[in-house]
Amino acid sequence: MAVAGIIAEYNPFHRGHAWQIAEIRRRLGADTAVAACMSGNFVQRGDFAIMRKHCRAAAALRGGADLVLELPTPWSAAGAERFAQGGVGILAATGVVTHLAFGSECGALAPLAETAAWLDSPAYDRRLREFVRGGASFAAARQAAVRSLAGAAAECLSRPNNALAVEYLRALGTQGGGIEPLALPRVGADHDSGEESAFPSASAIRERILAGAAWRELLPECAAGILEAEMAAGRAPVCVGNCQRAVLARLRRMGEEDFRPYDGGGEGLYHRFYAAVQSAASIEEILERAKTRRYPMARLRRLLLQAYLGVPQARRGERPPYLRVLGFSERGRALLGQMRERAALPVITKPAHVRRLGGAAERVFDQEARCTDLYVLAYPDLGQAGPGSEYAAGPQMESIL
Repeated sequence: MAVAGIIAEYNPFHRGHAWQIAEIRRRLGADTAVAACMSGNFVQRGDFAIMRKHCRAAAALRGGADLVLELPTPWSAAGAERFAQGGVGILAATGVVTHLAFGSECGALAPLAETAAWLDSPAYDRRLREFVRGGASFAAARQAAVRSLAGAAAECLSRPNNALAVEYLRALGTQGGGIEPLALPRVGADHDSGEESAFPSASAIRERILAGAAWRELLPECAAGILEAEMAAGRAPVCVGNCQRAVLARLRRMGEEDFRPYDGGGEGLYHRFYAAVQSAASIEEILERAKTRRYPMARLRRLLLQAYLGVPQARRGERPPYLRVLGFSERGRALLGQMRERAALPVITKPAHVRRLGGAAERVFDQEARCTDLYVLAYPDLGQAGPGSEYAAGPQMESIL
């Protein structure tokens, strides 16, 4: 039996995600198991997930996934390279995943693989330095460097899902353990697009939800019902703006050098960011004052989020130290049984058991628990925002949803 891995945020789980799971089974066989490595409470664009992770895992199970594992914050709130490094590391460590499925604008493996190969070549490093010294942003310099080497194949880097797919392939090359890539076309509206579509983008859906506009018809019932219940309970929708005063208080207590660990590229961005914090009165104003052509907004949002949480992105080559189970179906239960024998990392189904592991596993899990305590402060109803929920939350099971 094939086991397809997916690296996702499900923020929220939408029709495009449901289509992807169905398409995986159409291509690999109806009995294919689907294991998702999903971002926890914080996402790559530098924001809080719109709904807590266990509820997003439950929506994914209802939408066809069999197993949902957590991608911890140092990887989930990181740039594309570290995000891919963490996700592939988790799926490879299960010992059961046979394929990595991912969406891309081009929907073809060849140009993505060629681009990935050039990015790992010494020639690319030399060209990249030349374009960065010329003043280009990292994203523009990267595309220009690869274009000078690979020609037309490099055009794939201009689209966000293609660029992430390239990072998945690079990670598979170093830690994939024989996992086969499966490139799927992205369906529906473009990433971060508000265009009308039968498959609207996650950003367009979040925008509608946060604006208080009609949103239910944009989501499959498997996700809509869960989100509706969370909203009624005062635990959704969640966004960084809900706890803006707490964020500003944390940032204003930080000295200039305190921002250095969150710089990411080591280019001195933290100097500019610190200056923005000292002169701005809102999160958006900080981001606008720090923004330049060289530094994209997503990177600035990640810097802000990481500084607020006190959690830098993972180091290059660093991998998650455990497999945290957020939910499983009956078929997922069978996968877990196989993982007990084959997994290269400890499998955590009961949070209290992490204390037995000690070392890096306990350190990262404790860090995640502190992040969750900050996440819940963004609930619309602070009466729901008590601390300590991370150690009390067990996996979601499809059979009892």
